[in-house]
Amino acid sequence: MAYVPSLFQYIDDHQDQFIQRLAEWVAVQSESSDPAKWIEVEKMLNITAQRIREMGGSVELADVGTQQLSSGAVVPVPPVLLAEFPGDPKKATLCIYGHVDVQPAKKEDGWATNPYNLTEISGNLYGRGATDNKGPVLAWLHAVEVYQAIEQEIPLNLKFIIEGTEESGSFGLRELIMERNDSFFADVDYIVISDSVWASRNPALTYGARGSSYFFVEVDGPVDDFHSGVYGGSIHEPMTDLIALLASLVDHTGKILIPGVTDDVVPLTDSERKTYQNISFDLEDMKKVVGVKHFLQDTKEEVLMARWRHPSLSIHGIQGAFSEPGIKTVIPGRVIGKFSIRHVPSMNPPDVERKVQEHLKQVFNGLRSPNRMKVTSAIGAKPWVGKLCDNQYVAGGKAIKNVFGMEPELIREGSTVPILQDFQEVTGKSVMMLPIGGHDDGEHSKNEKISRYNFIEGTKLFAAYIYELSQV
Repeated sequence: MAYVPSLFQYIDDHQDQFIQRLAEWVAVQSESSDPAKWIEVEKMLNITAQRIREMGGSVELADVGTQQLSSGAVVPVPPVLLAEFPGDPKKATLCIYGHVDVQPAKKEDGWATNPYNLTEISGNLYGRGATDNKGPVLAWLHAVEVYQAIEQEIPLNLKFIIEGTEESGSFGLRELIMERNDSFFADVDYIVISDSVWASRNPALTYGARGSSYFFVEVDGPVDDFHSGVYGGSIHEPMTDLIALLASLVDHTGKILIPGVTDDVVPLTDSERKTYQNISFDLEDMKKVVGVKHFLQDTKEEVLMARWRHPSLSIHGIQGAFSEPGIKTVIPGRVIGKFSIRHVPSMNPPDVERKVQEHLKQVFNGLRSPNRMKVTSAIGAKPWVGKLCDNQYVAGGKAIKNVFGMEPELIREGSTVPILQDFQEVTGKSVMMLPIGGHDDGEHSKNEKISRYNFIEGTKLFAAYIYELSQV
């Protein structure tokens, strides 16, 4: 590729400018889990749209309907940004997906810095959305900017689809993809997503992601909260029932206790096991990153499989319980437990949800409690597996070798990216994940970051990938 030096040199020379732009994006508190902050999400989408227009792209902010809140109010969902740059029908078309909404963040949650003030410390850029997903989205736009700046023809047609509610369920996105499948996506050949991180310090291509189902189990009975000194010991307490229900879901080794949930997991083969041996995942380093003395598993391979190819169940919290500092001897009259299951290919979300309902009903009946129980579920997202023989993975491997001087690690993603399976099922197009985030970036956690190295070298990777894909 004769013009790589000029592409890469431009990126190096303008890295401070690129980081300043990331700081401006991080400053927008686009938390999508709270509809009250959707105005900030729309602000972020408009900033993104304006940047694309300045670069010569056309933008549509597509309506995706309304959402009814728990209060009964109906509010419009933030739109989905559809953009494209002038193209050539002789070229292949790449569509890049990303999101510019973020998880909630507060300094008092334990952040060392203001989460909405991008702060560079020892080569790391700390801020909410730095790695998930504002940094990667911006890196893609910077890759396009580089071609334009050095007056080099972009060898692919480029489209973008950028949403603002990925962190809260991607409201209306699947329906929009179906609606635009014969128009916006009609000439798309490839779809790439950069919404994940490496598994180690080495660059990677991601070929799988777990699905997810989120559950609420509610127990109520007494007409109100009561004083434990007056009624304690004489009534069936909803909290006691709920604790028994949650304890029946998973044991201390991480084993899911719900009958039948893991029956459809495909058995591990020797050839698959070997793929985990080739990943340079440092178990001791990861213990330090997480802050634990040991994992539930003993070997690197077992830990990776637990995170990627086996299902897991996590308990997230209890709503209605007293959780503030201090002492309060109350018996809650209504409590809601929250948990999720990450499922893997061959598991079917509706089947998983049915088995959860049946299990909790059986356990609750065994308690012989006069209280009432209700189980509801949300975010039934399917798992996804890509095709390693696909042109995108060939091009991605070449681009990584070009930028980093090494072969990529082939990894899976333990978290859920619902849009992956939607893209694959609805459009039938080639789909790949091309991450640039580091293994220790802490996406969704306090002190989320992306390193300067990953952000800048990731921009080079995207620029190189555009070229390599055009050559396959």
